[in-house]
Amino acid sequence: MTAEKVCEKMIEYYKGDVKRINHFLKVYAFAKTIGKLENLPENQQLLLEISALTHDIGIKVSEEKYASSAGKYQEQEGPAIAEKLLDSLDFDKDFIADVCYLIAHHHTYTNINSTVYQILVEADFIVNIFEDSLEKDAVLTIKNKIFRTKSGINILENLYLS
Repeated sequence: MTAEKVCEKMIEYYKGDVKRINHFLKVYAFAKTIGKLENLPENQQLLLEISALTHDIGIKVSEEKYASSAGKYQEQEGPAIAEKLLDSLDFDKDFIADVCYLIAHHHTYTNINSTVYQILVEADFIVNIFEDSLEKDAVLTIKNKIFRTKSGINILENLYLS
């Protein structure tokens, strides 16, 4: 299965919501780039790309259920929706479980336990910094507290700190 098929399904899922579609496409592009620059093995690169495309899949349900897109609700609601979507595309159960773990933790910045998880968080921050119009001091704090990959730091610095 390919990331392009998941991308197509995610665009269908968020049809009409240009903001959300643009967000996950930007996170996907940064995650894919960082993963390639960090030389992830092929299976981890695919996990990263699929997780980047689906990381915010819980927002729609969170807004309906809780009138909020808060990270904790995304983490809570996203995995079940992603599991259904990825199962319909015949992804392996273990792979789906790994994607769901990342969705369930992408707003949890303690105990980041894999390079894929780290890159997903960094890519999401790179996009959110722009979308939330964060100031330079906030970006520096995020860089120092969150960023670990050489490629992610380089992109962050070139975008916001140069």
